[in-house]
Amino acid sequence: MGGSGSKSKGFWPFSGSGSGDDPAKDGNEQSLKRARSFPGATPFVFTRRSSMYFDEDGDLAHEFYEETIVTKNGRKKAKLKRIQKNLTPQGIIKLDHPCIHVDFPVILWES
Repeated sequence: MGGSGSKSKGFWPFSGSGSGDDPAKDGNEQSLKRARSFPGATPFVFTRRSSMYFDEDGDLAHEFYEETIVTKNGRKKAKLKRIQKNLTPQGIIKLDHPCIHVDFPVILWES
C-alpha cells in the first residue's frame, strides 16, 4: 500500500539514532521518551500519496492505454499504447483506517 521508509536525512521523532542525555539508556526507552516529548507527533499515518492519475477527460486510473491500429504486410493489427503525457496525479488521499508509520521503532504485541 504505497509504504516505503523515509530515505531523507530529516528528523523523525521516533528514531533511536542521535545523542541522548544518558548514554546508558536502552535505545527503545530513549526513543519512547523522545516521542513523548513531541505532543503533536504520532506513530499513525492518516494520509498517503495516491498512485492514481486523472487524464484529459477526467477519468481516474493507475494506467491509461490508447488503442492504435498498426498495418504490417497488409494486415491490420490493434495494439495498445500506454499514455504517459497529460496525466495529473490524484494527490494526497485520506486513509479509511490509520496505519502505523514504517519508522515507528516499538513492536506492538498482544498476548
